[in-house]
Amino acid sequence: MKSDGYRERGLRNKLVKKLREKGIRDEAVLDAIGKVPRHVFFDDALLNHAYEDKAFPIGEGQTISQPFTVAFQTEKLEVKRGDKVLEIGTGSGYQAAVLLEMGATVYTIEYNRKLYDGTRAFLPNLGYNPFFLFGDGSKGYPAKAPYDKILVTAGAPVVPETLTDQLSEGGILVIPVGDRERQVMVRIRKVKGKLIKEEFDYFAFVPLLGEKGWKNA
Repeated sequence: MKSDGYRERGLRNKLVKKLREKGIRDEAVLDAIGKVPRHVFFDDALLNHAYEDKAFPIGEGQTISQPFTVAFQTEKLEVKRGDKVLEIGTGSGYQAAVLLEMGATVYTIEYNRKLYDGTRAFLPNLGYNPFFLFGDGSKGYPAKAPYDKILVTAGAPVVPETLTDQLSEGGILVIPVGDRERQVMVRIRKVKGKLIKEEFDYFAFVPLLGEKGWKNA
């Protein structure tokens, strides 16, 4: 396991400062990002880039998201300690680690078997223990529904009803929706059974694969 010393903590502090300058206001989000050792998610060849505000490849056509994107989505999710959160797209596990640092109970589902196996073996070594699930995240995970919050870390062509159906009353879904190149960040809040939709900035995510997402890579 890579060390996490004074230098790395200093780089995280600089990253947090940059995110604050870019408009992130939720101190719980910033505090969590300041604690998660992002560099340990990187191959040695990319180690010097770990605390840049950029996305980087993690294999299997997937990326570890740009820190600003992670912070933006997490802020819009309005995570509270004790929330039951479903994350669609485990990827490297970095986003799940941020949610866990914020005190959430996290169910995270991954579509790609190789990523699922790798992250499930790796993340607990850092002390992060979400409930790992393998399968089609576009359908959610009804067995543990409803969820206080649902976070989708891949671009969807539409908002799947399967996910809004699994939200608790007062629950929030954050999902990027659009085409394969660009998506708008959407927040849906369930209020008295009705869905209240808000749209924010544009981002570029890898596609959400599955029955309720894109049908192929």
